[in-house]
Amino acid sequence: MTNAVVLDTRENIYAGIMLTGVAYFLFSVQDASIKLLVTGLTVWQILFFRSATVLAGCVAIGGRELLVQSARSPIVKAMLLRSFLTLLAWLCFYSSAKYLQLAELTTIYFAAPVIITIMSIFILGEQVPWIRWVAVLIGFVGVYIACDPSKLGITLPVAMVLAAAFLWALAIVLMRKIALQERTMVQLVLNNAFFLVIAGVPMAFLWQTPTWQEALLLVTVGSLGGVAQFMLFEGMKRAPVSVIAPFEYTSLVWAFALGYAIWGDIPRREVFIGAALIFFAGVVIIASEHLRKRV
Repeated sequence: MTNAVVLDTRENIYAGIMLTGVAYFLFSVQDASIKLLVTGLTVWQILFFRSATVLAGCVAIGGRELLVQSARSPIVKAMLLRSFLTLLAWLCFYSSAKYLQLAELTTIYFAAPVIITIMSIFILGEQVPWIRWVAVLIGFVGVYIACDPSKLGITLPVAMVLAAAFLWALAIVLMRKIALQERTMVQLVLNNAFFLVIAGVPMAFLWQTPTWQEALLLVTVGSLGGVAQFMLFEGMKRAPVSVIAPFEYTSLVWAFALGYAIWGDIPRREVFIGAALIFFAGVVIIASEHLRKRV
């Protein structure tokens, strides 16, 4: 196994921020596509096709050798645990997509970066400077102002999205530990092979033949998900999770933009205020990292 450790230099941290930023944009486009699909297909079928598409891409790039390396990887057990947590988060999040707007889903889900920052202290032993805490809290305030989830009430869909946020936060923290031990393509194979097998079981009972439009969206979801996963895994190698966690807030901006483009949702004035705070939180992180390395 090739040593996958990447030092936390300033250049690597900036690269990690860029990679995860692009990843969250692609995940946002994926989420919008899945929201369109869940009106006609089950979450299990979407997950099955998504995983199959990602695995097909991995095999096309790495061939049989990549599959052998993945099967022999020492991170198999840890990756299965991380994939199981991600699966639960995935099911909770997208099962709620039928009942909530994309912006509402994203907003409630953004309890995750705060949880990630807290977990990074206790699980990874990261030192989180006060300026990062300020950035996370600023971003969270921006999210709250933009959509005000308190107006939605505590319904089952809302509770499921909150559960997804907690599960995703735990999966992200575990991902940071795993990313430092194995190369990204192996992680992609193990992650999506797990999803493919698990989703394949209920497919025998829940299969619905997709239309050509749905089939095209399924391939799009798989392609977006694969590239986004690769960039997220690579970003995790380069920057501490407490640094990149606030950049997950950028997904809210994309969620509102996609909601307007696809469903005609018109953002309120509060959305622009919240987006400005979210952007400011990201700038604070970048500036603080730059100053920390110069001191």
